Amino acid sequence: MAELPKTLEDAIAQSREAVKSALADGMTRIQVELLFPELKFMPVAAQFLPLFAEYESRLKVFFADAGAAALARRDWADLPFKILDIGTGRTASLEAKIQPEDEIFLFIAPTNVEVPQLEKLCEIIGERPLVMLNPRLEDSGVVGIGYAARETRRRFISTIESCYYLRPVDEETALIRCYPGEWEVWLETEGEYQKIAELPKKPSGDEIDAILMQGQPQTSEGTPTKKPSVFKSLQRFIKALSS
Repeated sequence: MAELPKTLEDAIAQSREAVKSALADGMTRIQVELLFPELKFMPVAAQFLPLFAEYESRLKVFFADAGAAALARRDWADLPFKILDIGTGRTASLEAKIQPEDEIFLFIAPTNVEVPQLEKLCEIIGERPLVMLNPRLEDSGVVGIGYAARETRRRFISTIESCYYLRPVDEETALIRCYPGEWEVWLETEGEYQKIAELPKKPSGDEIDAILMQGQPQTSEGTPTKKPSVFKSLQRFIKALSS
């Protein structure tokens, strides 16, 4: 069972352990989602990188665009891996970005705009492991996208395992998943967080609403689990970090 993290560092440390476990179990397409609106991805990425230290130059890091990649190359100039952008290039140029000596790949904050190129890169990568940090591959606000494109995105996204997920649902509710654990819904009641549900799959918004309406713990252990009220502290920590 995952503990609710007290700081952003705790959350990132949890996510690194979850990724390590998923990689050890042979998973090759995994993602980490820290879903706070105020969160900036570069400081998070910098704290996430130690997970890949053993790979040295065999790690390849991708950013969504050339500007973000250039900024990272400036800030991380002393690190041994290569930094590229996903870009919007043709297939030939995408193929040139993946080399035989590359062993593992980190994609930092890719968006729904890059999905076609991202899917092609993943095909080229093949069975080698890749990790997506705070991807934003689904965007319900996109207008005019055709059925075929929606289905492509849905098919591609379904191949990625969410091994760490942390999101405030509202002021009192949190959803967390830390691999290999299940999805957990936590609710603050009188200053303490209580796990009220444990689920094998990610719950939809309607399912979370139904769980909150029932208001009773639904865990595999069968007993409520109370923890200190740390989630709001984490939100305040992230806001202070981003200011």
